[in-house]
Amino acid sequence: MRVLMAVMVAVLLAGCASSTMDRARTAAPSKTLASAKADQLVAQCVQFAWQDEAVFGVDAAAYLQAGKVGGYTVYTRGAEVFVDIKAEASGTTVHYYAIEDSYVSKRRLAALATCL
Repeated sequence: MRVLMAVMVAVLLAGCASSTMDRARTAAPSKTLASAKADQLVAQCVQFAWQDEAVFGVDAAAYLQAGKVGGYTVYTRGAEVFVDIKAEASGTTVHYYAIEDSYVSKRRLAALATCL
């Protein structure tokens, strides 16, 4: 029963985050970055970097999922900040979206930059 509840909560959170991300994707990304690393390695690194409690405190949640059109998406609780990471012919492209320009979103961008 507890496992079922945990799964249901995760599905609900993913649904809420998805609509926020879809709205943000209708505009240009806050930042577009590139990497020579594989998309999966970049995505795993970003997720790990965003989960650093020493940097982000209690709001150090970061989730990794397959992207809608390939690649990966890493997002925070509520999808205030997220990245779409996709392999291209010339390397990996990273589209960074921040719903609000804040100190925390800038810290997340800096953490992301260490993974490129």
